[in-house]
Amino acid sequence: VAADEGILHASGSGVPPVTKDYCIIYNSNWVTLPKTLNNATFRALENLTSTVLCSPSEAPSGLMQDKAVVVMRGNCTFLEKARIAQRSGAKMLLIASKSRLSAISDNKTDFEDVTLPIALIRYSDIVDMQLVLGNEVNVTLYSPPLPEFDYSMVVIFLIAVFTVALGGYWSGVAELENLKAVASPGERETRRKKEENVTFTPVTVILFVVICCVMLVLLYFFYKWLVYVIISVFCLASAMSLYNCLAALIGEIPIGQCRVTCCNKTIEVRLIFLAVFCIAAAVVWAVFRNEDRWAWILQDILGVAFCLNFIKTLKMPNFKSCVILLGLLLLYDVFFVFITPFITKNGASIMVEVAAGPFGNTEKLPVVIRVPRLEHSASTLCDLPFSLLGFGDIIVPGLLVAYCRRFDVQTRSSSVYYISCTIAYAVGMVLTFVVLALMKMGQPALLYLVPCTLITSSLVAWRRKEMKKFWKGSSYQVGWMPR
Repeated sequence: VAADEGILHASGSGVPPVTKDYCIIYNSNWVTLPKTLNNATFRALENLTSTVLCSPSEAPSGLMQDKAVVVMRGNCTFLEKARIAQRSGAKMLLIASKSRLSAISDNKTDFEDVTLPIALIRYSDIVDMQLVLGNEVNVTLYSPPLPEFDYSMVVIFLIAVFTVALGGYWSGVAELENLKAVASPGERETRRKKEENVTFTPVTVILFVVICCVMLVLLYFFYKWLVYVIISVFCLASAMSLYNCLAALIGEIPIGQCRVTCCNKTIEVRLIFLAVFCIAAAVVWAVFRNEDRWAWILQDILGVAFCLNFIKTLKMPNFKSCVILLGLLLLYDVFFVFITPFITKNGASIMVEVAAGPFGNTEKLPVVIRVPRLEHSASTLCDLPFSLLGFGDIIVPGLLVAYCRRFDVQTRSSSVYYISCTIAYAVGMVLTFVVLALMKMGQPALLYLVPCTLITSSLVAWRRKEMKKFWKGSSYQVGWMPR
């Protein structure tokens, strides 16, 4: 039995007509749908969702003739409904379902006389169709071929590489300022007050990965409640991150530095307005987060700021800690994507279920970069209309890139580690997208990003005969003096 995704194209009666597409599920063994609208035949839609059409007595006389009929899903089979609709003159049967769309499967050999197209559609889409297009609607079915490559991946790639490269560079700038402060006793105390970095040791790395595992499992079982906790935390953290990013830029502008004094503290007026702006941006996203037309732009801006601030703030002390963190999170990613389907009752991976919202939850976790799919297909309507990349796929390799940048600063190595690791990250992203296009299924990006970045960094350190220093981090920067 084959179940396929298709598109129901609906057109209103206005001038010019308003059109909208909806997801359908059909069985390609029963019917072959046209691949384009040019070859599709439109039918007037007759809404009979007040009935399930499980007996001939439920068929209203004369209303189905030459029309596309929509009825509710009931206890009888799809083909029993189709036979009744066909005998009443219907040319298309749509079966509305209030639950998740599933494969259409019946014993077709007992219904060889049934020839009209049958498709399963969401009941919520039928309601939306009436609200948007009115009561007089013409519909048709078609199933365009899947695109070989979705160009939204290019946008995802540019965002990811830009964020990793900028986060690493920013971390290097902070490290340079720290080293100058060490060399200048007068600046040391001032720099210590400004410094907000958190250093990961091997023990805290292991603890961090354990917390990630526990949190993912809790989300799987208690998603309905915890998703709002994650949304709240994201709003708070992203607003602070956006403030830190923009404040760093504003600090380089020498104008508009007027200050006010409050509670024995002075603060620049422009930073007060900046704080209000950042809080407002997070609040606007929280209110309109389900508005697919534009909310994704605000989520991506907040997400990039969050990743940048995380990469800059969280310091890896040495390559050893980087290897432990990236290695453990690689195992974490692979386990929850590829191994958990053998454990869960429904055979779905915990990672994919949590990312998509398990058990039909409409609220989605805001821990991803989202870009609308640019290629029109049934998959866009039926599955995810966005290409996604998790924050972890940016932050985790980004921490290694940031360490490479700081190592370059500390050893004055002309950015060779930083540039090499950033290029390796870009290659890993390309490899991820190639495998995604070939396998037509979601991939744990760390499976490709971690080997690319770790191996490249190791080869550079080995080639430069600095592996011991690169591995331990050590205190070689103590004697650093600015040129």
